[in-house]
Amino acid sequence: MKKNKPTIINPALLWEYDLETFNYEKSYKIVIERVLQLGNLAEWQNMVTFYTKEQILETIEWSAQLDGRDKEFSVFFLTSDFLNAA
Repeated sequence: MKKNKPTIINPALLWEYDLETFNYEKSYKIVIERVLQLGNLAEWQNMVTFYTKEQILETIEWSAQLDGRDKEFSVFFLTSDFLNAA
């Protein structure tokens, strides 16, 4: 089954893109980075459902927008049970 787009991602996180033609699978680093920076818990949960853990961890390592503290928190939060607690 082909995934089209995450169901709960605020369009404001990707304000500069045309979301009618935006490829969520190909541009996963942009989406993941924005959710990590600005997303709420529901968006984090949806991100984890839509993208693989490998894609998320790769994006955390790759990102120049996230500072060291944000990267450490993101890895900690993703590997904990906090996402499933709510």
